Parts: sequence; C-alpha cells; structure tokens
Amino acid sequence: MSSFTPATRTSTKARIALCGPSGSGKTWTALTLAHALGEHIAVIDTERGSASKYAGVNGWKFDTVAPGSFAPDALTALLAEAGQEGFDVLVLDSWSHYWMGVDGMLEQVDKRARNGNNFSGWKEVRPDERRMIDALISYPGHVIATLRVKTEYVIEENDRGKKVPRKIGLKPEQREGVEYEFDLVGDLDHENNLTVTKSRIPNLTRSVIKEPDADLGKAIRSWLEDGESVPDARELRERTMSDSVQLADLIELAATARKLGIDHAAVPNGEGTPVALVDLIRARYEAVQRRDADHLKQEAGA
Repeated sequence: MSSFTPATRTSTKARIALCGPSGSGKTWTALTLAHALGEHIAVIDTERGSASKYAGVNGWKFDTVAPGSFAPDALTALLAEAGQEGFDVLVLDSWSHYWMGVDGMLEQVDKRARNGNNFSGWKEVRPDERRMIDALISYPGHVIATLRVKTEYVIEENDRGKKVPRKIGLKPEQREGVEYEFDLVGDLDHENNLTVTKSRIPNLTRSVIKEPDADLGKAIRSWLEDGESVPDARELRERTMSDSVQLADLIELAATARKLGIDHAAVPNGEGTPVALVDLIRARYEAVQRRDADHLKQEAGA
C-alpha cells in the first residue's frame, strides 16, 4: 500500500512576519491586517504598551498582555493560553525581544554556557526555541509577528543632486532563517512601503504595497479560506480531553495532528500546564488504557 495520497488544498491560517526599523509602521500594519483577518484579537506587546496607544483607532478592539520575561518557554505558555481562550488572531509585537531581550535566547545561552563555552549553552537552549517556534506556527488562529531590524545610514543623492543620509533596515533581530517558518514575509521602510520578500500567496509574490491597509488583509484571508476546512489544535485538544474518548479515537487524533503538522502545538493539559499536543494525546491514551483496565477488573469481580 502506498504511503502517498493525492494533495488537497485546505483552508489555513495566516503566518505573517513584518520586518522593519523603528518608525516603519510595524505595529500599525500588524493591527490593520489583524482586524481584517479576524475579530477576537490578542496582542503580546513587548514594546512597553505601544500597541495599546492604538486602541479605539478605526474602531480597533483587542486584548493585550505585556510579558515580564522573554524566555522562549514563557512565550510557549502565552500561546497555549491565547489559543485556549479562542483568540482568532495573535499579534506578537515584537518577536525580536525573545531573541535579544531579558531572558531571551541570547541571555539563555549565556546563562547555560559552561566554562565559557557557548556551544553547550546553545545545545541546552535549542529545544526551548524549537518548542516556541512550533507553538507559534501551530497556533490555532492567524499569527502576525513583527521583527525589529538592525539599521544603518547610507549617503545618497537626492533629486536636487545633494548628498543626504537615509536610514535603511538590514538583518531582522532573530535567529537567521526564521523567515522559512512563515507564509508571507514583508519588509517595511520609513515611507510605510511593504516589500513582499517571500509569499506562498501567488498574487502577492514580489509585490510592493504602499501603506498596506485592510484590503491587503482581506485579500490574504480570502486566499487562505479557499480550501477544505480542517480542525485546529484547540479542537483536537477538546476531542482528546472528552470523557467519552476511546483508544481508537486517540490513535486517529494523533494521526490527524501529525498529518496537519500541528502535533507540537502548545495546548494546556488538565492542570493548565502547556504541553505539546502529541504529548497530551499520549498521556490521555495511557490514562484511557488504565481506565479501561479498571473497568474490566470491576466487571470480572462482579
């Protein structure tokens, strides 16, 4: 029997990364797209409450949280909480803090390095980072992450023939290669032009969009929803935790999660602790096995 099956187009959720220097409009653009993609919006605000300054603008409504720590596991826990509360759009503004902020990846490496050997620190921290990325990409809703970029000035000639300085954005402040995790990646400049550098949405490939507005968000949403509906991590968690769930159901749930690529989504277990969906299903399978064995013993002794 072949392991291959015909490919089908499924409806998916947005995975958007917005990169840009300070003042390029990352937060504004993220909120603009978020309100076009959904209604129940959460913002993880690492920028000292900057997103809240836009509350009420254009009728925008959203919930927010200001993390006290930027440890990878702290973000994983927040994502599990937001997913369980049913936020259909999650804005992470900005993800860069979980790289270079307090308790972020770089600090974690320094703390765990042994005898000044950063390699040992990276070896210990990588699993935390992988869980964080898996939780972000497997979130049961749309995700928009902003990324700070390092900047420098270049000297250019203006239309009057004079040499003038211009600030440009360079490399995003996050691990190299994180753009591979997203379906749409765009660079914002100081004129609020969005240059699409990566897109799995054909109509947006290599686009340059001046002052992106809600129409862009609606176009993204329309493309994403054009496909077969599939369950998300929150729905699979609810099925897993059902009192009536059987062993065969859990085997099927594990296979579904793996097929959809959300087996490592962060979800709360029965005690509210964030765990990977696959680990929750495995633990539930063992619990149901014990439950069924106890029932058989009770029937045999009756």
